[in-house]
Amino acid sequence: MGDFREDLSALSTAEEFLDFFGVPFDPQRVAVNRLHILQRFHDYLAAHHADALPEADALVLYRRLLRQAYQDFVESDPLREKVFRVLRDADGTADPARRRVPLPSGRLPVRPPR
Repeated sequence: MGDFREDLSALSTAEEFLDFFGVPFDPQRVAVNRLHILQRFHDYLAAHHADALPEADALVLYRRLLRQAYQDFVESDPLREKVFRVLRDADGTADPARRRVPLPSGRLPVRPPR
């Protein structure tokens, strides 16, 4: 049997990930929050450096983190969790320096109307 992480490349939906790891879920809740759940799962994995773990330990960790990512959206909602930057930007909690758009110095070329 190969490393379970190789099998992950065949998964594409939140439902497939939840089924793969045996995490019970409400299909309606997942339908509304699928991208948020997957992004939160990804963020949790990145914070735990799970790729460096042996397979047995990683499997347990992946399952626990996916369960937690799903549970975050059972207990809360995307507007409160703010997984995606666009939601953080909407209420001003994102880093203000990242919201700036630098403008070129000097004059911008003006195109004649068509």
